[in-house]
Amino acid sequence: MLKDKNILLGVTGGIAAYKSPALVSALRKEGANVKVVMTPSACEFITPLTMQTMSNNPVHVETFNQLSNMDVEHISLAKWADIIVVAPATANTIAKFANGICDNLLTTVLMASRSKIIFAPAMNTYMLKSDANIKNMETLKERGVKILATASDILACNDIGEGKMLEPLEILEEIDEALTQKDLSGKRFLITAGPTVESIDPVRYISNHSSGKMGYALAKMAKYRGAEVTLISGPTNIKPPKTDKFVSVTSTQDMFEAVKNNFSDCDVLIKAAAPADFRPKVRAEEKIKKDKDAPNSIELEGNIDIAKYFGEIKDKQIMVGFAAESIDEIKYGMAKLKKKNLDMIVVNNIKAQGAGFKSDTNIASIIDREGNIDYLKKMDKKDLANIILNRVKNLF
Repeated sequence: MLKDKNILLGVTGGIAAYKSPALVSALRKEGANVKVVMTPSACEFITPLTMQTMSNNPVHVETFNQLSNMDVEHISLAKWADIIVVAPATANTIAKFANGICDNLLTTVLMASRSKIIFAPAMNTYMLKSDANIKNMETLKERGVKILATASDILACNDIGEGKMLEPLEILEEIDEALTQKDLSGKRFLITAGPTVESIDPVRYISNHSSGKMGYALAKMAKYRGAEVTLISGPTNIKPPKTDKFVSVTSTQDMFEAVKNNFSDCDVLIKAAAPADFRPKVRAEEKIKKDKDAPNSIELEGNIDIAKYFGEIKDKQIMVGFAAESIDEIKYGMAKLKKKNLDMIVVNNIKAQGAGFKSDTNIASIIDREGNIDYLKKMDKKDLANIILNRVKNLF
């Protein structure tokens, strides 16, 4: 949750500085307040005017500028920031901060900092892996500085390897996680997401329109909030969030087995997946040809009801279910809550605009065991995930 957070961005002298304006833009779109400190070398790659335009704030470069007020600049900036992010972070700036050298405004602000600090390194592979740089980064980690990973790609020098700075949206996610309160620390979440696939033959299958976005949002926010997260996912077209354990499955039976293998260790099971209720009774080993001998129908049999199975055997676990309905969602949701012995269920009408499969938003209602109903407005699935997690936290 970056809205109204004060983020101080340090930009150092590397070619990856061209990504810094995009990072500022992304942060401001999330509602953050952004100020920028540039080293003199950074000004050789991008102009302060560019960063001023993107941040809508004056850019700070010189240590000894004449003060426009009585604030001591490096101290006031350090006090203002909820977090300081250095992106790109060159080997030079990493070395200076690790060894207490304050010879420009940015390193002076860093030395005066009392907030969280993130470095996003960007440099040649051999510089990144040099003994000196590794030692300097380890020194900073020991002081609590978060050093982000780098990507492996072709670099500006035409070498291929590690050292490329992460993309702005990846850095934004790291900032968001760092600033999120860790109120679920010590809790273990098992979350299912996405559809399942039941094969008819080697080509065709039965599935549904679930995108996995809601389950992925829940896993992402639970991890942000300090939980230990295992995510079990059917096939999706989206990048999995960062979790402690990711299990990829295909069929409903696969998903059941994966949940069974992890259930006893979890405190919370959130069944956000949409597993197929039925599967073909017989799977053809070869592709069924479209000719006069092709079957006119496919005989189906029921899959195991995963939520019902674990609702019946749960001990200490809190269980949250989902119900996607096309009519009478509250009625069907309440019935499902009781039948499957859930602690809470999230229901929505898939025909409502902005609430269906593949949407980035949802319009849901939350029903608890006592029958209390919380009707929610249309919102981003990330925001809904946090509301659900808040309800879960209140059940501990």
